[in-house]
Parts: sequence; structure tokens; C-alpha cells
Amino acid sequence: MNLPNYITLSRIASIPLLIWLLSTSHLTGQSGQKELLASALFIAASLTDGIDGYLARRRKQVTTVGILLDPLADKLLIAAAFVALVQFNPSLVPAWMAVVVIAREFLVSGLRSIAATEGFTIEASDLGKFKMVVQIVSVVAAILAHRWRTFPIAGFAFPVYWVAWTAIWFMIALSFISAIDYFAAFWSKIDRQAEKRKRRAFVLTRRRKRDVQIV
Repeated sequence: MNLPNYITLSRIASIPLLIWLLSTSHLTGQSGQKELLASALFIAASLTDGIDGYLARRRKQVTTVGILLDPLADKLLIAAAFVALVQFNPSLVPAWMAVVVIAREFLVSGLRSIAATEGFTIEASDLGKFKMVVQIVSVVAAILAHRWRTFPIAGFAFPVYWVAWTAIWFMIALSFISAIDYFAAFWSKIDRQAEKRKRRAFVLTRRRKRDVQIV
């Protein structure tokens, strides 16, 4: 274990606290303190996704444990946030949206696992990274929209409800598009692998025939 792995583990450790804050926010009256704490915690946990990878590369501490834990922590955090939001703010995040988000994460994980067994990797696309940013915005806005339709920022009434609504639907669209993008990348590499295997089998078959003729 090293510092980047501990940072990744902190992201996983933040999940129970996030769920507790969202599930007990109704017990604090109308102050909105837990909504603010939950938003800050989710933002901080999301930022660790970039910090642990940067430190691992900078300190040359890329490990198998880190490679396994990092994407797992990301998916657990996003899945937990959207499952909690189904109960916390169902008007903005109905159950089917959580199913779509979680299913997309499982699909991409499955494709990467199959790719790894075939000897190649599927790197995170720019579209997938952009989708992650939109997810962070949508989760934070949906948490705040539970208490405020507009949030006062420097004398300006920020339309947090409509930002949440727009970001969530945009994120759903990006989830579908990025899933198709990952599947297309996966299929093209699998197709190339299959073509290489056919060529190898053909070459080996020809060599065997020549060997038989020589004998």
C-alpha cells in the first residue's frame, strides 16, 4: 500500500458518510447544513480521483492494487450517490435513471475486463471523462436542489434546480453515447484480435502442410 492507494481508499470510505448525510438530512430542519456537507464531501471525494492517479504516476507508484481499486472506487461512489438520490430527491432522479447510470458503469467495466483477458486495454475516452464531470455537477446540483430551487451566490440567485435538471438529462444522454463509444472501441479491437488469430492459424496450417510434404 502507498499514498495514492490510501487516497483511493479514502474515496471508498467516504461513501457510507455520504449516504448517512443524505438519508438523515430531513432530521435537521430547514437549515440545509447536511446538504452542504454532502455536496462538499462528494466534490472532495470526486477530486481524489485525479489526485491519486497523478501521484501514482509522479511517484512511480502505479500498482496492481491501485489499478483495480481506482475504477472500483469511482463506480461505487457514483452508484451510491445515484441510489441515495432516488430516495433523497426522486422528483429529479427517478429510479430508472439510477438503473441507467449503474448499468452503464457495469457495461464499461465488463468490456474492460474482457479486453484485459484478450491482452489489450480500453482507455478512458474524452467523452467518458466529460461525462464524469457532468455527473459531478448533476449530483451536487440535485443535492442542493432538495433544499433550494435557487441558491444565493454573491447576491445572485443561482437557478440550482434547473441546473440540476439540465445536467441530469445531459448526463443520461452522455451515458448512452459514451457507452456506445466504448463498445465501438472494444468491438474494433476484438475484431482486429480475431483477424490476427485467423492469420496466425492460416500461417501455421501452411507450415504444417509444407512440413508434411518434406517428410
